[in-house]
Amino acid sequence: VEDCHPSQCHCSTRAVSLRSGARSPTNPGWEIIGGWEAKPHSRPYMAYLNIKHGNKNYNCGGFLVSENFVLTAAHCNGDKITVTLGAHNIRENERSQQVIRTFRQFSHPDYDNQPHNNDIMLLQLAQKAKLNKWVRPITLPFAKQRVKPGTKCSVAGWGRIRANDDKSASDKLQEVNVEVLKDGQCLNNPNGAYKNYNSTTMLCAGDSKEKKDSAKGDSGGPLVCGKRALGIVSWGPYFPPGVYTKISTFIPWIQETMKRLQP
Repeated sequence: VEDCHPSQCHCSTRAVSLRSGARSPTNPGWEIIGGWEAKPHSRPYMAYLNIKHGNKNYNCGGFLVSENFVLTAAHCNGDKITVTLGAHNIRENERSQQVIRTFRQFSHPDYDNQPHNNDIMLLQLAQKAKLNKWVRPITLPFAKQRVKPGTKCSVAGWGRIRANDDKSASDKLQEVNVEVLKDGQCLNNPNGAYKNYNSTTMLCAGDSKEKKDSAKGDSGGPLVCGKRALGIVSWGPYFPPGVYTKISTFIPWIQETMKRLQP
């Protein structure tokens, strides 16, 4: 995976942190810092996306929502996307892994990469995933389901694990716990970094006790609360908290798109 200048990146790279700007097509992606290695295959819904955009390769996270579809962030688009399911160590040829190319990409029609709004995309797989103990979809929320501040959640990814160390990308899935915060902690941030925060389509989450943004998983990965994916890693500045796409807002679009495309 090549490093890239923030003005040229179209998704996250495993080697570059996004601490300096928004997690968007114009900036690289997140890392798991202060987390730990996940129990192997404890998150069978996790997807590792290898994205080819022009002559560069990038990586994002994603998650399986049915045997045909993976959900991720719209800013993780590219010319060609290959999905790896059932992985723990993405640099090993594990027997649990299924590598499947994507047939089509469906970004939300109202996605806007400048305010980072509607940052959600469905990937239709070229062939059905084989569901087993290593590969299994995650449950989505109900439409417009409210996520209460204080809800304990987690994020996971294969991003880098040490700040300011571009060579510390983890081959093994890492995870970290975060907490859903009040919208005001993003909306009323005094430095203006969250001026594009939209409480209808976004969630604010981080580590309120330590006053740092520990919510750093690969862009496009799920914010998991209980046994449901309630958010998608989307964007945020250098400092805490992080911003996630609020999945419950988009349930009608997800259902309609999947129904329309089912064979």
